[in-house]
Amino acid sequence: MQYAPRHIGRARFLSPLENDVTDLYTRKAFDLSRGRALLSLATLTGATSDTNALAGGGDMASVRPESTIRKTPNTRAVVAAVIGNALEWYDFTVFSFMTVVISKLFFPTDSDYSSILLTTATFGVAFVMRPVGGIVLGLYADRAGRKAALSMVIALMTFGILLLAIAPPYAAIGLGAPLIIVFARLLQGFSAGGEFGSATALLIEAAPFSRRGFYGSFQMASQAASLLLGAVVGSIITRNMSPEALMSWGWRVPFIFGLIIGPVGFYLRRNMLETEAFIHAKKTARRATLGEVFREHGREVICGLGAVIALTVTVYVLIGYLPTFAVKQLKLPYGQSFTALIVGNLLLTVLSPVAGAWSDKIGRKGLSMWSLAITLVLIYPLFVWLSAEPSVTRLIIVQAILSITLSGYYGPFGALLAELFPAHIRSTGLSVAYNMAVMLFGGFGQFVVTWLIKATGSPLAPTFYVMVGIVLSLVAIAFIPSAPHADVDEARVLP
Repeated sequence: MQYAPRHIGRARFLSPLENDVTDLYTRKAFDLSRGRALLSLATLTGATSDTNALAGGGDMASVRPESTIRKTPNTRAVVAAVIGNALEWYDFTVFSFMTVVISKLFFPTDSDYSSILLTTATFGVAFVMRPVGGIVLGLYADRAGRKAALSMVIALMTFGILLLAIAPPYAAIGLGAPLIIVFARLLQGFSAGGEFGSATALLIEAAPFSRRGFYGSFQMASQAASLLLGAVVGSIITRNMSPEALMSWGWRVPFIFGLIIGPVGFYLRRNMLETEAFIHAKKTARRATLGEVFREHGREVICGLGAVIALTVTVYVLIGYLPTFAVKQLKLPYGQSFTALIVGNLLLTVLSPVAGAWSDKIGRKGLSMWSLAITLVLIYPLFVWLSAEPSVTRLIIVQAILSITLSGYYGPFGALLAELFPAHIRSTGLSVAYNMAVMLFGGFGQFVVTWLIKATGSPLAPTFYVMVGIVLSLVAIAFIPSAPHADVDEARVLP
């Protein structure tokens, strides 16, 4: 009798019996310390390579007969994914941190509030292009390969940073100055749309079978590390430059520094190996289409989109908006606000891989939900305490506590989403879910929060926005099928 646990890309939960059988299969068929198959699937089951005979009715799940399934790590691929992802988030960080300066140079108005609002809106406009880039580049990654897509992404991203670095201010060329900024942000939005899905797919597929949570955590760890780097660079510049020098040329330095990362990342991506999961999927699965993503994996897209909301609102509001919030609402020194970000992102960089590795042992869903629930309970009291007596010390404490609680969600995040989709549509599925949430809740997050503070007169307005996002993610994650250790790239057919 043939028995196949259902592919977790389907919108169905594994039964207790299926979980027991899957656990028996993974323990007997894999050496978890090396992450490679010890027995061929053909030996275990006598199965053929006909994927239509398997449960899941033609999903990516397939059999590789008369061969072992290698799951050895592709170190160069991991480094290539991390460096490009870091460049994207470094640029985001720098632009966020320089909002006050850019607003005066490129969007001069009679009101500081209006200038900042225009700058944050320009920041948000880029996110309109993210779903477009996610779909186009996601499909490209699922058809041409992770290597080709990620190489194109980093080339476009680097060109966008170049435009920001050399753009003349409004005083020099008038209306052309903000138009250059808007075009650069649109280009970066398009390229960034394809980064998360392709890079996360690469990390998961390059990982040993039993360590997907750990390898996937480098997606978020690299983001935190680049945010940390941006905070360090921003802190050094603002602390050591006079306001005149900062307004004249100093604000360009972080962007120029980012240009150094681009060529290195492009070289690594052009010379990395393609993942075995993609190569196998290309040979055995049908051509990836956007219709298939929504038709056969609609629930996974919705659950994935919902799971991303908390990530989006915490990163773009608690981290990206924090320097502006500290200066405009708490009246703290501009340069010292970066200290809190350095502490927070250092904790996220260190703790995210720890949480990712932990999720390989206890499961991703439960860890993620507990982490978000604790953050939800703590965030409002922490901001009330901070607003009562604003100080840099309190700001650092608040940032540190939230970084610790969120690390349990950030660490498993990459694997949690990647395991929703089979390899032949993974990049597209991830890109659609991720970028729709980022566009709706992240890109205009700073704009919404700035408006909320103005409308309500309360400096606690950002917490309301974040709390709503966390609640939505908790609901979405609750509906994600629980199969934290399933191998989504291979069929499992047992006698």
